[in-house]
Order: sequence, then C-alpha cells, then structure tokens
Amino acid sequence: MASHKALSLAFDELETLQAAWMPQLEQGGIFVPTDERYALGERVYLLLRLPDEGERIPVSGVVAWVSPPGVSGRRAAGIGVHFDAAEHALRLRIERLLDGLGTPSRSGYTF
Repeated sequence: MASHKALSLAFDELETLQAAWMPQLEQGGIFVPTDERYALGERVYLLLRLPDEGERIPVSGVVAWVSPPGVSGRRAAGIGVHFDAAEHALRLRIERLLDGLGTPSRSGYTF
C-alpha cells in the first residue's frame, strides 16, 4: 500500500463535528473527507482540531469505512477512521463536546 502523509482536519462548528463523529465504532472514530484512496484496515494519522481549540491533536487509527470518489448518492468521498484504543481520552473529549446537542439536524457523513 502507498504511504500517506498525515491528514489534517479542522472543525469550526460542533454540528460539523457531530456529522463526522462515528460513535458506532468501538473506540470512536471520525469521517475524514478525502479524494485519496485508502484500503480498509490501513493505518492512518490525523491532525485534528476541535471547535474553539487552537491546537491540533495527533490521532492514530485504522480505516474502517470507505466512501470512494464518485460514490453514488449525496455521500462525500472520504474515509472513516476508527481510533486506536490509546485515543480513549480524545473519544471522551469529543463526546463531552457533543453532549447536549441532541439529535443531529442533518445526516452524518456515514448515515
């Protein structure tokens, strides 16, 4: 498999983070829009910036979802990254940020 650089993803709004969040994954995960091709199970590294935070957080995980470029419907091209177990504190941080937002006002990237 080809080597990929770290992907950078910045969330400016909680609603966008909520749409990208993948709580159905055991360790949590995030959808990353990209036109690059990745394979399921491929290791990836992210630099993630959460809403109202200045620092980028390094995150590691594996590809658990693939929406290739040109996918039918209104789905965005990208990958779902399942966080490594070591990212448990990040999962809790994201869940705290999203707590209280209620039901998403729009569909997520993966549902």
